[in-house]
Amino acid sequence: MNYKEIPLVWPQFAHAPVLIALVVPALALGWVWAGRWLLPTRRVVLPLDGARARGGWFARALITLAESVPPLLLVVAILVLANPQRNGPPQQKRSLTNIQFAVDVSGSMTAQFGDGTRYDASMKAIDAFLDFRKGDAFGLTFFGDAFVHWVPLTTDVSAIRCSPPFMRPEIAPAPFGGTAIAKALNGCKSELRRRDEGDKMIVLITDGFSYDLTGNDDEIARGLSADGVAVFCIIVGGFEPQSEIVNICRRTGGEAFRADDPDALPAVFKKIDTMKQAKLTPTMVETVDYYEPFAIAGAALLATGALCLFGLRYTPW
Repeated sequence: MNYKEIPLVWPQFAHAPVLIALVVPALALGWVWAGRWLLPTRRVVLPLDGARARGGWFARALITLAESVPPLLLVVAILVLANPQRNGPPQQKRSLTNIQFAVDVSGSMTAQFGDGTRYDASMKAIDAFLDFRKGDAFGLTFFGDAFVHWVPLTTDVSAIRCSPPFMRPEIAPAPFGGTAIAKALNGCKSELRRRDEGDKMIVLITDGFSYDLTGNDDEIARGLSADGVAVFCIIVGGFEPQSEIVNICRRTGGEAFRADDPDALPAVFKKIDTMKQAKLTPTMVETVDYYEPFAIAGAALLATGALCLFGLRYTPW
């Protein structure tokens, strides 16, 4: 525990009625300090010669202070039993972002790309991106001429990490042989529309030109913007993004990127992460237990009382 970080504030007490018991140590302290006047015959007798000790204000003050330690310890105990609390630090909750990956599984994604294929590099980069955005919801859609929502939106990313072997372009069914990006975007939009909470984002990964994006990019962009969906596109393989894709991305608040080699993919995903950062919203301030100062005071009083027992006390003889 770093005692410098303990805030000094006036506490609240969860069990305030317990504080009534403070009357007991208050009476005890009054007795300790007023005892000299209440019992004027009280004296200290030395066993050496039976003579009375001379009056001394300094010794009397030290002894009275020492006798005040037990009532003060009782005060600390009562305050602890009353459960002291304080307002905790202001908290911020991470707003959920719904991210739908749309991965091209057409035949061209089997082309060599670094040590593996374009598909392998794309799925590996997605796996790393999942760690950037912990706490968000992710979904996975594979598309070609058709599309399939392979993993529904979920905060459990294990299903996405286990997906790559099952929809590789080499084994994808025949309807996934082409590249229909418009159909995939509309399908992802319908999936995201079901989520009321949080921002919505589509991350499209492809290496081809879409035959169904001819003259309808403005309409698609308007539909995505109306649902609050931002589109980010990553072109793998060193091709320039299709102009219609660039238009859709920019009109929805996203961007289109080109990844010429596998090493560029993680950098692109990091760029997307910085462009679409998670939002933080303040939450209600919660009360937390506030025992630290009372524990310190109690320990100090115990140590002082133990030291006082070595000499600062009345001897009963």
